[in-house]
Amino acid sequence: MSTLHVKTGDTVKILTGKDKGKVGKVIQSFPKLGRIVVEGVGLAKKHMKQQKAGTKGQVVQFSMPIDASNVVVDETGSKA
Repeated sequence: MSTLHVKTGDTVKILTGKDKGKVGKVIQSFPKLGRIVVEGVGLAKKHMKQQKAGTKGQVVQFSMPIDASNVVVDETGSKA
């Protein structure tokens, strides 16, 4: 898959998965992989250990890429 039906900046609605029905903005796209990153969707946590003495470890939350076929462009939320 070399092209996607969505691009960075589009407002999309999630069709399947645990975030079904949510609406968000496309932050990043990976055309060769057929995946996109949507703001606030597909959240994952990563536990980071301390890097230096005196600093604390932390839990970082970030959005994971989802398959582009699981979203549709949201016409009501887009600025056309």
